Amino acid sequence: MEDGKAVWAPHPLDGFQLGSIIDIGVDTLTIEPLNQKNKTFLAPVNQVFSAEEDSKKDVEDNCGLMYLNEATLLNNIRVRYSKDKIYTYVANILIAINPYFDIPKLYSSDSIQKYKGKSLGTLPPHVFAIADKTYRDMKVHKLSQSIIVSGESGAGKTENTKFVLRYLTESYGTSQDIDERIVEANPLLEAFGNAKTVRNNNSSRFGKFVEIHFNEKNAVVGGFVSHYLLEKSRICMQSKEERNYHIFYRLCAGAPEEIRQKFHLISPDNFRYLNRGCTRYFATKESDKQILQNRKSPECLKEGSMKDPLLDDHGDFNRMCVAMKKIGLGDAEKFDLFRVVAGVLHLGNVDFEEAGSTSGGCVLKNKSSQSLDYCAELLGLDSDDLRVSLTTRVMLTTAGGAKGTVIKVPLKVEQANNARDALAKAVYSHLFDHVVKRVNQCFPFDTSSFFIGVLDIAGFEYFEHNSFEQFCINYCNEKLQQFFNERILKEEQELYQKEGLGVNEVHYVDNQDCIDLIEAKLVGILDILDEENRLPQTSDQHFTSAVHQKHKDHFRLTIPRKSKLTVHRNIRDDEGFIIRHFAGAVCYETSKFVEKNNDALHMSLESLVSESKDPFVRKLFEGTNNMKDTKQKAGKLGFISVGNKFKTQLNLLLEKLRSTGSSFIRCIKPNLKMTSHQFEGAQILSQLQCSGMVSVLDLMQGGFPSRAPFHELYNMYKNYMPAKLTRLDPRLFCKALFKALGLNENDYKFGLTKVFFRPGKFAEFDQIMKSDPEHLAVLVKRVNHWLICSRWKKVQWCSLSVIKLKNKMSYRALACIKMQKTVRMWLCKRKHKPRIDGVVKAKSLKQRVNRMIEVVKALKEGKAEMNKQVQDLDSSIDSFMNKIKRTIMTRVEIDKEYAGLVQRSEQLLGGLQKKKQEEEEAERLRVIQQEMEREQCRRKEEERHRKQEEEDRRLKAEMEMKRKQEEVERKKQEEEERRLQAELELQITAEREEDARKQTLLEQERRDRELAMRIAHSESDLIADEAPMDTGIKSVEVKRVQPVAAAAKSARPESKMTMEEMAKEMSDYLARSPQVQATKAAAGTKKHDLSKWKYAELRDAINTSCDIELLAACREEFHRRLKVYHAWKSKNKKRNCEAEQRAPKSITDYAEQNAPQLHSRQQEISQNRTQRYFRIPFIRPADQYKEPQNKKKGWWYAHFDGPWIARQMELHPDKAPILLVAGKDDMEMCELSLDETGLTRKRGAEILPRQFEEVWERCGGVTYLRNAIESKQARPTYATAMLQNLLQ
Repeated sequence: MEDGKAVWAPHPLDGFQLGSIIDIGVDTLTIEPLNQKNKTFLAPVNQVFSAEEDSKKDVEDNCGLMYLNEATLLNNIRVRYSKDKIYTYVANILIAINPYFDIPKLYSSDSIQKYKGKSLGTLPPHVFAIADKTYRDMKVHKLSQSIIVSGESGAGKTENTKFVLRYLTESYGTSQDIDERIVEANPLLEAFGNAKTVRNNNSSRFGKFVEIHFNEKNAVVGGFVSHYLLEKSRICMQSKEERNYHIFYRLCAGAPEEIRQKFHLISPDNFRYLNRGCTRYFATKESDKQILQNRKSPECLKEGSMKDPLLDDHGDFNRMCVAMKKIGLGDAEKFDLFRVVAGVLHLGNVDFEEAGSTSGGCVLKNKSSQSLDYCAELLGLDSDDLRVSLTTRVMLTTAGGAKGTVIKVPLKVEQANNARDALAKAVYSHLFDHVVKRVNQCFPFDTSSFFIGVLDIAGFEYFEHNSFEQFCINYCNEKLQQFFNERILKEEQELYQKEGLGVNEVHYVDNQDCIDLIEAKLVGILDILDEENRLPQTSDQHFTSAVHQKHKDHFRLTIPRKSKLTVHRNIRDDEGFIIRHFAGAVCYETSKFVEKNNDALHMSLESLVSESKDPFVRKLFEGTNNMKDTKQKAGKLGFISVGNKFKTQLNLLLEKLRSTGSSFIRCIKPNLKMTSHQFEGAQILSQLQCSGMVSVLDLMQGGFPSRAPFHELYNMYKNYMPAKLTRLDPRLFCKALFKALGLNENDYKFGLTKVFFRPGKFAEFDQIMKSDPEHLAVLVKRVNHWLICSRWKKVQWCSLSVIKLKNKMSYRALACIKMQKTVRMWLCKRKHKPRIDGVVKAKSLKQRVNRMIEVVKALKEGKAEMNKQVQDLDSSIDSFMNKIKRTIMTRVEIDKEYAGLVQRSEQLLGGLQKKKQEEEEAERLRVIQQEMEREQCRRKEEERHRKQEEEDRRLKAEMEMKRKQEEVERKKQEEEERRLQAELELQITAEREEDARKQTLLEQERRDRELAMRIAHSESDLIADEAPMDTGIKSVEVKRVQPVAAAAKSARPESKMTMEEMAKEMSDYLARSPQVQATKAAAGTKKHDLSKWKYAELRDAINTSCDIELLAACREEFHRRLKVYHAWKSKNKKRNCEAEQRAPKSITDYAEQNAPQLHSRQQEISQNRTQRYFRIPFIRPADQYKEPQNKKKGWWYAHFDGPWIARQMELHPDKAPILLVAGKDDMEMCELSLDETGLTRKRGAEILPRQFEEVWERCGGVTYLRNAIESKQARPTYATAMLQNLLQ
């Protein structure tokens, strides 16, 4: 590394940063960051690495970099990640970074086809490439294969495993149900084995090895799933931001009400095993509405559901049920699974309290009795037996009395809680084992030739607090890392053998001592833990002290006080220990190590569940006694070692892996927030170190990690060399270059296609090549010297070759004698040479004729004539060849006849060429003519479109103008009606006043008359004189009434009027209002009384009548009856029935608010043949109360034939079009007339006929109307008439 040259120096957040070396210390370097000038910092020498010249360059394989170190590896991954290239190779190892968003088309079916059968490296890095390489290796080497997918939680292990399985089943499946079942098994396993953690919303809390089995034809025939180390502690306890397994929440959120009632399920916050963690559901906006409020916890109601593109508790429950059905689980078995899960939840709600007696035991709390009963009911247990088994345990005495005496020992509250949790863990773990077993039964196979196994297991883990689960996971990763080192080294050695390097075996640092620390017999940590479990009084502190005592001088083990983290230094020596793993030191807190290592229940609980009345639960616990520790003495507590079981499973797994070929996928989590396009360099570097990738780089440093093809080196350095050297072959060029430089032959090796360098030597070589010109001149001089020496050696070799040739010639001289026997043959050949040459030339001419026959077949015109000429020529050639063979001809005769045939063939060939050219010319002209015709048609079509658009604009303008005129006329008419109404009201008021006055006069007259009659008894002669007075009064009254009467009454003589006549006359006057007059005028013009006609008679009259007035009257009566029917139907509809809507609400509202205008019969008849078309928005009643963003707006189309509707359409998104025609669909169509709808007054509502007809035809209206006409259900309208004319 030169001073001032860019290097990678450590950075606390980005992992590494670019800088330049300012100063060199004893064991440190002074670095100046390139992006922060005048600011320096010190970095250890062993943590500073050389950088590439172009730091923004990315390569698909990190081995293609000039400098191979962890800094360049991290930078290459960073650059590729910024370009959404999430996959990168390190040799044959695939590094996969979780993008946290869907990259378009990355995993499409087209991508699967693109990678099918392609060698590794020919296409960009991809998980499909690894899957296809594995399949091809299995097929070629006839050996089963394995793919190890590892990484921390949230790195994408499960998703990459799914992609591998999907690729294998889609690419090489048998297109049978078995392929779908293998893929569908994942949702079921994830439901029971995945959970939300702080680092991952869908974290797999168990390891699995999925085997895809193939037959002898290399087709998928079945599969098998093995699982390891289910995290059982999560069943009873989770941190605040984590959840229990998905199945618990999906059952609470998505279970039908029947199951919920039967299993006594409520919201998650009511269950102890759920409410100590996060109780919110995963849900989308739509599925959140489907979850009932009483199923949500207060936390979920307050903060809302969590969002994740891959998780939806309500929807995933339904998808899980579908997956169960697809893999062959019946409803009864599905019901059993859910029942046991609910039983575990109720078991967690069982609480205990001190008994308050001298026995020191505990009893069940009163509020827990119901939970205990529910649990016993669901698990098929007796409530009293379950209560006793949870609060006491059974012991068998071995001394001090009768051997085998059963003693019930009461349990303390803490012991009872532990017994309860142990039972819950045992039930759920056995249930999970059953699920995996049933999954394996759903894709069985009889025979299997090979398999491809995909191992999905957690990578190296270390947290602030690490327990027994992390200890087992890291132990597994130590074993896998050892296997990884062995296998990668083997592949590297195979490459060296393929290139013919002949190098010795490359060695690497082994981690066997760390594995022995954990699994060694007697002294291993797992065996020490098992011995602690066998003691009568177990203690985590005693176990920890025993570990430190037996390994006090072990390099890999130390006490927590020596940790670099402050939080670990506070841990006492008997509370934990530190193990130096291959990826780093991890501090384990041994609290509950002993408890978690014991997978057994105490005798009373074990007997209880084993003898359950429920056959399903009983089946879950079959064979559990066989797993007990054989070293356990009689009378001691039962013990099943979790660590020993895991070690056995792991050794079997590694045996299987070693018997197969292997590929590796290292999954990397880019950031802790689980967001896209955020690259946390330090965190990713830590994962690369934990996954062993940095160790791989160290491993490759021991061999020849840097490699380059000869032609790339040639192209890289030819510009630095004179023209004399650049003319050399690339391999010779490289060889001369290396010899001239005087490189040590141990630092590089020449392969068949590449040159291999020791670590760092390629950089030295590049530095020498790009040094100063004086050094380059010396270098050229050395190259010339080496070339001269090489050529002199070649001259010497040539001299020796000439001597060898001389000796050979002497030997061959002896063989000349044998030539004499060929002389006669030669003489014979010379004699018959002309005939042989003639036959050869005739055959060549015949081959030309055969080609002519092919040309003739391709002709379109004159084929028969040309074919006859070619056949004649062919016959002539055959005759010529027969003549040569049968007669002795001289060379002159043969040449003469051959020349004639050649001339004929040339003439025929010329004719063929001319014919062909004529046809090509004709074809060219025809193509040009077609192009011209197409261009002309295109222009005509453009002109037609332009005219059509102009016509549409004109028609729309006319329609708008007509609408405005109608609006003006309507306003004038309304103004006139208001004026007439005001005049009428004034006139009626005057008449009422006049009538009152008349009544007063009549009353006065009556009184006067009565007075006169009384006086007449004495003065009878006065009565006769009062008659004229009476007549005058009445005359005045009549005159005052006449101005109010109609014009027809004015000619009536002034005669005496009775009271009845005056009342009749007033009622006639009041009947002269405009509306009443219009009604009477319409009634007076009616020729037909249709009130007693039946519906069938009205329909037949409409369909068959030619009388226009009768037709109009029938239509009016028909629509009047429709209005009455729909009004009655609306009034008598069901209370909860959804409103039926035949037209948009704006139209029906307008009809209710505006009384219909009555037209004369002549005006209605004149409108009967007017065709008008309308379109307005339409929202269905079911959607009108939704939020504005969720409303689905549709369109309502109407065609009015005169005043009445003829055709109607409803178009709604995500629904089929609704088509209605008059006659067939009268009951579903709008019953209002055109004026009643108010459509003519809506701006933009009226559309062109062409626009309506296009939508009608596109939605299948023509077929619908034609079917209605053929079935005689359609009423005769303008549309039916036009369609019938078209069909004729």
